[in-house]
Amino acid sequence: MTSAFVNEEAVLRIGEVREVSGRTLSVLVDKNKNLSDLFYHGKVLKNVSVGSFIEVKKGFISLIAKVETEKIVEEKAPVGSGSDSLRFRRYLTASLAGYIDRNGRFTGGTRELPLIGNEVFLMSEEQLHLIHSIVPAGEAGLNFSRTDLEDIDITLPISGLLNSHIAIFGNTGSGKSNTLAALYQHGYEALRNLLGEGFRSQSRFLLFDFNGEYGGGSCITRDKVVYNLSTHDEEGDRIPMPAEILLEHEILSVLTDATDKTQKPFLKRVLEFKKRVESKQNPQSYFREILKRRVTETLFGCEKKKSDDLIDLFRPVLKDEDLIADIDFFYNNGGVWRTKTGIYFSNEENTHQCNMYRRAQNYEFPGDIIEELLDYMYVQLIIEYLSSRSNPEHLSPVINRMSGLKKDIRKIFNTASGGTIWAATNFVVLNLNMVNLTMKKTLPLLMAKWAYSAKKMDKAPSTLHLIIDEAHNILSNTSFRESESWKDYRLETFEEIIKEGRKFGVFVTISSQRPNDISPTIISQAHNYFIHRLINQNDLYAIEKSVSYIDRMTEESIPTLATGTCIFSGVICPMPLKLRINELSFRRKPHSHTLNFEDLLL
Repeated sequence: MTSAFVNEEAVLRIGEVREVSGRTLSVLVDKNKNLSDLFYHGKVLKNVSVGSFIEVKKGFISLIAKVETEKIVEEKAPVGSGSDSLRFRRYLTASLAGYIDRNGRFTGGTRELPLIGNEVFLMSEEQLHLIHSIVPAGEAGLNFSRTDLEDIDITLPISGLLNSHIAIFGNTGSGKSNTLAALYQHGYEALRNLLGEGFRSQSRFLLFDFNGEYGGGSCITRDKVVYNLSTHDEEGDRIPMPAEILLEHEILSVLTDATDKTQKPFLKRVLEFKKRVESKQNPQSYFREILKRRVTETLFGCEKKKSDDLIDLFRPVLKDEDLIADIDFFYNNGGVWRTKTGIYFSNEENTHQCNMYRRAQNYEFPGDIIEELLDYMYVQLIIEYLSSRSNPEHLSPVINRMSGLKKDIRKIFNTASGGTIWAATNFVVLNLNMVNLTMKKTLPLLMAKWAYSAKKMDKAPSTLHLIIDEAHNILSNTSFRESESWKDYRLETFEEIIKEGRKFGVFVTISSQRPNDISPTIISQAHNYFIHRLINQNDLYAIEKSVSYIDRMTEESIPTLATGTCIFSGVICPMPLKLRINELSFRRKPHSHTLNFEDLLL
């Protein structure tokens, strides 16, 4: 053995194993290794403490353990020494985290257990780099964090992190927005460099921004399109959406909160009716003939109550509140409609003499896609009510909901251009800060479902990244502002995306202050986690229940994490790491900083 090796052994040795209980070790610390720092080759090394890693040498294998607790034990002097004095010895309790094999590779998990008497050493800087090295040699990675205790740069892999479901949790002010922005700022640039010319077509990013934090020109990337949506006025941007996508059956069902047994089948019949009309050589004339025929049936041959109901359904289609101002009902002779000029509707031809028939004869399709859809819905209901196949009481609610949404849809979507959100760039931010509550819940579901369905149909190899900031707004399982069926449908849709999306190249990133409010299925399906400071016991329990990669000591440290520090754990990491995320420059930060009173001074 060389003197250098002996010197290293003497300096770095801290003690020996005294007890092995499963993965837990008890280590007796040498008396001369109780200082806070050690000097070795001109460097100051931090001595062993709670949270640090130690090396247990067993033959040619180095077992790596993490110190969880330490204590002082009183021991009497050995028998026969002639003294009854007590000696205080320091003991460490450590848990095995992995091992370094003969080839110098670190592997997480337990392969062997140490023996009593095995020597225990501090880890050198090279060994610390080795166990924190997640990226395989030669592969590109993301560099935006350092370990909190050892202050070592950490490189996170592109493959394994960005092509996974990611969860970022933390109380307000804990640094989770900075983590999300840093992750995708570095990830976007790394993928651009990796994929080259095919980057824009092979990777797409859709960020749902509920509070308007990520719309800054330099936040994440300058090469992005931000849609500043608004339902409060006409000044907001509009999302380009092909008309056939907005009028797809499932999308309409989502928008109108249609019931499964009655209203969804009705919407399907409406779309079939619309398709049939548009397939004709002259759709306008064909639709007018249908209207005229139904007007005649309403005024000739229907009982008074049914006629009144049908006339109410005709009013929004023919755009006339005084639709029957020129006719009234004559009760003699069985009761028939008649014009006020004395023409009785005793036959079908006489019905042609009224205003209602003339309005149907001159009907024009409205220029608005939703107004046109509403006309088809009313006419389909009129047809079914005339033939006694449907009850307006059951189907009118879905029409009314669509009518109530038409102004919001007109303010948010642009179907006239027939474009796509991916025309200019592959990174799109939807700013929902000025959108009302109904559309805040509906729009992300609609856009995510549309993007997911389109991605499933696309056979070309590519990825779609759905990024949901403040995810508790739409993934909450405790919302009381909506019906149970609508909430179930919303959660089931996102649960399907996060459970099945990986097969189609769809990956979800969620960021939230309240993991307890989010569906446990969604939390448990994430592959990698960045967990910032959480204090609420229910949130901590949700993490404990859903995240299987975190040990007890790491879990107990979550409520006391400093701002910007997080626990990183997941499938790409052999053991949990406490990381400090590099703070972004002011112009690259999300707009989520706390306002200081000094900022109010002029």
